[in-house]
This record gives sequence, structure tokens and C-alpha cells, in this order.
Amino acid sequence: MSDRERTTTTPGEADDLNGNGSVVEFPRERARTRSGKGGRLRFWPRRRRKKRFRVRKLRVLIVLFFLGILAAISTAFGLFMALAADLPRLEPLDAPAQPSVLLDKRGEQIGTLTGNDRRIYLSEEQIAPVMKQAMVAIEDRRFWTNSGVDVRGILRAAFQNTAEGRAVQGASTIPQQYVKIQLAAENERTVFQKLREAALAYQLTRRWSKDRILRNYLNTIYFGNGAYGVESAARTYFAYNHDKCEPNCAAVLLPHEAALIAGVVASPSAYDPVAHPVAAQKRRDLVLLRMYELGNIPRDVYEEGKRQPIPTRYDLTFPKEDTEFPYFTSWVKQQVVDQLGGGQQGAAKAFDGGLRVTTTIDSKLQRAAEKSIKDWLPNPDGPRASLVAISNKDGMVRAMVGGDDYAEKPFNLATQGQRQPGSSFKPFVLAEALNRGISPGSTWESKKLTYILKGGERFTVNNYDDAYAGVTTLANATTFSDNAVFVQVAKKVGMKKVARLAREMGVRTSVSTNLASALGGLRRGVTPLDMAHAYETFATGGLLVTGSLSPGQSKRSLPVPGPVGIEKIEQGKGKKAKVVKNENGKRMVNKRERTRVLKPHIASQVQQILTNVVKEGSATRAQIPGVMVAGKTGTTESYGDAWFVGWTKEYTVAVWVGYPDKFKPMETEFQGEPVAGGTFPAGIWKSFMMSLLKIDPLPKADGGNGREKPTPTPSGVAPGTATPAPTSAAPPPSSTDGTGGGTQAPPENEAPPAQTPVPTAPPAQTPAPTVAPTDPGTGGTGGAGGTGGTAPAAGGTGATGTG
Repeated sequence: MSDRERTTTTPGEADDLNGNGSVVEFPRERARTRSGKGGRLRFWPRRRRKKRFRVRKLRVLIVLFFLGILAAISTAFGLFMALAADLPRLEPLDAPAQPSVLLDKRGEQIGTLTGNDRRIYLSEEQIAPVMKQAMVAIEDRRFWTNSGVDVRGILRAAFQNTAEGRAVQGASTIPQQYVKIQLAAENERTVFQKLREAALAYQLTRRWSKDRILRNYLNTIYFGNGAYGVESAARTYFAYNHDKCEPNCAAVLLPHEAALIAGVVASPSAYDPVAHPVAAQKRRDLVLLRMYELGNIPRDVYEEGKRQPIPTRYDLTFPKEDTEFPYFTSWVKQQVVDQLGGGQQGAAKAFDGGLRVTTTIDSKLQRAAEKSIKDWLPNPDGPRASLVAISNKDGMVRAMVGGDDYAEKPFNLATQGQRQPGSSFKPFVLAEALNRGISPGSTWESKKLTYILKGGERFTVNNYDDAYAGVTTLANATTFSDNAVFVQVAKKVGMKKVARLAREMGVRTSVSTNLASALGGLRRGVTPLDMAHAYETFATGGLLVTGSLSPGQSKRSLPVPGPVGIEKIEQGKGKKAKVVKNENGKRMVNKRERTRVLKPHIASQVQQILTNVVKEGSATRAQIPGVMVAGKTGTTESYGDAWFVGWTKEYTVAVWVGYPDKFKPMETEFQGEPVAGGTFPAGIWKSFMMSLLKIDPLPKADGGNGREKPTPTPSGVAPGTATPAPTSAAPPPSSTDGTGGGTQAPPENEAPPAQTPVPTAPPAQTPAPTVAPTDPGTGGTGGAGGTGGTAPAAGGTGATGTG
């Protein structure tokens, strides 16, 4: 049957269900598709959609899109034109200077932060070409061709930062950085502000020549260590290498010198050649490489530049500090910059933002500390001293003596003087031993010991004069600083654990892990600031006390943050004063932070044992009647360094005595006798604490009534007599041979010459083994008073010394 013959039967309306029905033919043709060709059968016609509305809507969207682009361009153009009016005040000579002031804890002004007034403005011709090349090479290599905003750099940085998942690369051009610096002290870091800076950078490039922009940039930026502007940086870092280069040291810079100065700019704190010499050298070498790649210097100059040494702290010529206590404020200065965001923007806010920085220093205690040292060490040619005092309740530095004359010797002994600690390191060994379950009453054999180290080297441990106590307890070995016992203890608990504990308690420098370190023979020394901070952890019952404004804040566990130097940063005076926030919204008000390092009973045991050191051991000169005093002396071999670090319930104080510029034995400076930890250091410590108790009397809970001061008792015997000195610890009278630091006693006191004899006759303390100094500031000696010797050459023996 063909298609035309196909039929079907359907029932009609009148039909019943008897089988009768009507015959209906199928449609003869299929419904045509829209194309008129073959396709799917349709029984009804497709509804056609109107095309006119879609066409009109698309056209409207296209028109609106282009209108939006035109509006954006017009807005940007208008913004650029409006911002052009700000360009004249971007000239550094026209920028108003608003120096920030520094206050002590009582609100008294102690000085200003060195800022705008220290800049020295140079012309283009007064800046060495290599200095310009170095800056362009590391900060903006397309500086001479870009329009103030480097689009390629932005895209590259965006890709790199996205790939790393963090900000690892920036894209700011030199014009952008210059604008940021000029506006940083007065504006928040908002999105609009960043767009404004980009617009200004674009307009700046159109209106100023590139030479003018680069000159102003170099004259404006901060190079660390108080150096503002390229001329100040050249004098600070390399005046030592160019005799009488002033007033134009920037014109004579060599390629490797220019590279180091340029490398510092990105982070004056992280690339500081004094604080971080390794990082500074790597950064300098990178700048030299970029200069070589750009054709600024030939290959031989590049290779020669990499071989040049980094300037040390002794090479630098620091700018003058406009403060009453320059050693302290030089330490605080960089902290203010870092807290405000760091880099160039942080420096601009800190120095030119008109801020009021309340520091932790107590002017009364600071003057008392300086007087105590001058009373004991009046001879400028003799040993010098450093002192740091920290408040136990909040970890704030209340006094800091880093030297005698900042203008002559700006090197800060308190924060930069890494000296060997002597036996003052032994409490860290003691604490770790107690933490490992070793009892203070545990017995140990005091005898000469020899250890065979890797490579066949011998490490011999001696006590002073080969005097040994036989069988003694750990507590007694601490009181009389027995080297032989402490090496055995350190070997049992492990020096790695001891080193980590010392760092967790507050020592921020690296601590070596050989056995000599147990006796204070560290490869790298410690600072009085760190020793005071670490001992404070004992005083607080095992709590490391820092603050939200402590220096050295980081996500890493070590090194721990340092003690606090800043209480708050404000802008404005009186009722109008407002707490400053950094770019992350953090309020610049210190909040105490405490971290448990030692269990309370461990810290209590250490305190009890070290109290005996003051009562009957090597630190009797530090006794104060009615006041709990705990601490430890330290003396290095050949008497190169002498320490006393001690605490009361309220304060922890560290005192170091020695020659700051070189390692020099102090064998006759104390009335013709050697300088040990129990001589000058303990005496200075007590004199300062007696003055402190007059300023800040003991509360009733600590044995005082809040008004009266404890009466000092004799701590020694006058020369040639058997009667004790009548008053408190005071400097000794002139030494008979005319040598030494103490040339005369204060007029109101007669000096005790030596320590009170101890009731028993344990071995005397022995100084630490000698360690070759890496530079004059390391102290050059081994560890603690009462130490043995470091590992000598194979087959040799360790050195012995005094206590």
C-alpha cells in the first residue's frame, strides 16, 4: 500500500461501539520545516519569533558599553587634571616638615626623631652616575621609558604574586614610590589613595624630567641607620672609605657602594648591613648583577664588587641623635618605622608625620643608671659598662646605657654588643636540667674531665687552679660555678635543648650547641638587652613577657620578640591626640603578651638556687638587705668580659663590663686585682638598684612599706683592715698601681674592695674558654665565668681561668 492509500477508521459522534466508523485519510504531505527541506513532521505550524526586539536590545547594549568607556576615560582624564594641581607641593624643598617627638614614660619630652632636618639636598650633578644606575637597576629598570605607571610590571607582579599565593613582588615605579613617600605622612592606604598615587605619578612624569624625579627621589628616601637622603647615606655607610669626602660624598661612590645603598631602600630594616650583614650582602650582589645585565658596569667591575666586604658597625658614621638618651632612642627609632608599616612609607610617617611617640624609658632611672656606671668607672681609658633594666610586669625597658658618648662612639653596647656571657649562661643549663627531672640535690662528681670530640679533638674541662669539690650537688655547683659539673649536666640533657630554651626565654642571637656553650663559650655572643630579657623569664615565674609593639614580631617561633621600647604612638596633643593606626589597621598602643616557657615550679627552683649565689656565692656584693635578689655572675677567660645579671620582684637588670672596641684582659683593673662578675658588675648593679628603690620604693607585699628604702649593709672589707665598709656597695678607691676603671670612689661612700669570703671552700669560679673574636664587638672570649675550655686543636687541652 502506498502512502496515498493509507487510511484509518475513527468512531464518529453518532457511532456506537458496534464496529461501525468513518474512514479518514492521512495527510498526503508532511509539514514542511522552516528551511522548506526535509525534516521532522509537524502537525501544527511553528510560531515565528520577532527579531526586531533582539536587534534593538543588542544595539542599546553596544551603545551603552562604548558610552561607559568614554565616561571612564573622561573621568580618569578629569581626575588626572585635577590632581595635577598637587604637583608643586611634591617638591621636597617645599614639603612642610613636621618632626615627631619622643616622650619618656612620664610624658616628658626627651628629643625628636631625626628626620627632614637631616636631609642634604643635592643637584643631579652632585650624585654619582653609578648611584643613579644602581637605583634604577633594582627599583625601576624601565624608569627611563615608562610613563610613571609600569603596566608590564603590574601584570608581571600580579601573575607572580598569584602563583606564589602571597605578595612576593611589587610593581611600583620610582615616580609612584616618590609620590607615596610625599603623601604617606598624611593619608590612609585606601584604594582611592593608591589610584590617586598612580594618577599623580603619571602627571609627574609628564611635567617633570626623569632626571628631576630621580634626583628628588634620592634626596628624599630613607636608607636606614638614621640616614635620610643619598648624601646622608653615603656619609653614614662609606665616609670611612673616602677620606674627607664631605660635603659631597655621594659624588664619589664606587659601584659596589652604590649597590649596597640602593639595595637598602626596599627594606631599611631587613637589609641593614649592621643588623643583617648576610642579607645586605646578597642584596648588594643582586643590584650589581642587575647593573651588569643593563650594561651599566663591565664584568670585571661586577666580579670585583662582589668581593668587597660589607661595612661593619665600626665603619659606619651615624647621624647625630637629637635626644637626651641617644643610645636608647637609636634603638627605638627603627622600631617606630617598622611599626608604622616599614619601608619608605613607614619612615615618612615616623620622621615627618608630626607624631608623639611615648617610649618606655624612665628618665629618672636612666640618669641613675648612668651615674652608677660613672661612679664605679670614672676612668675613660679603663673598662666601660653597659646596663639594661626591664620592668618584670610588662617587659618594658626602663633604662639602657649603651656607651659613654654617642657622638664619639655611637656603637650601642646594650643592643649590638654581642659578648661572651661567661657563667651567666649556666642558669639556662640549670633550668633545662630541672625541667628534665634532675633534682637540685642530685650529686655529681667534680673532677677534671677530657672529652674526645669528632675529628679527634680533645675538650678538657678544668676548674680554677684545678680545685675540685669532689662529690657535690647541682645546687652547690651552681652557687660556686663548678665547670666540671655543668659540662656533665649539659651532656646529659643535651645542648640542643639548652640552646633552644635560652632562645625561647629571650636570647635572640643564635646559640651554638657544643659542650663549651654550657660554660658560656658561644661562637656568637649575647647582648645585655637579651640577657636581661631572658633572665626576666625566671623573675616572672617562667613567663616570657613581650608586647604588641615589641621589636622582631614575626610568624616564626624563633627568635622571639624583644622587650618593649614603645608604649604608644599618637598624633596631636592633649584632648585632640588620637592613637595612630598602621596600614593594616593595627592601633599603635602596646598590649602586654605573655608566653609560658618554663613551668612555675621550675622557675621558682632556679630563683631559689640563684638567690644563694647572691647570699653566699660569687655575687655577695649585690646583696640588698630586705630585698630578694637572685642572679648569676659571669667571667670569661683572661677576664675579657665580666657580667652580673640579677632580678628583684619588680625589675631585672643586666650589667656587662669590659673593653668595647677590642678584647683586652682585665687582670689588674679592680684595685690591682682581676675584674670578675662579682666586682664591678655586681657593684654597679647594686648601686643602681639602691637608686631605683629611692625612685620606685618596694611595695608592702615585697617587704617594704611603699616609702622607706632598705638600708644597705657592708659587702666587703676595706683594704688592709678587717672591718667592713660602712655603707652600701660603692666604687672602690683608686687602685694602687693607677690602672683600671675605678680611679676614685664617690665622695659619700667608702668602697668595698673584694667579695665577702664564703663560708665553705668550694672551687672558685673559672672563666670561660677563649673563642677567637669575629670582630672587636664580639668580646673575643669564651663563655661564662666558671667555664672550662673550648675544643682546642687535636691533642690539646681546654683552657682554665678564673671565676
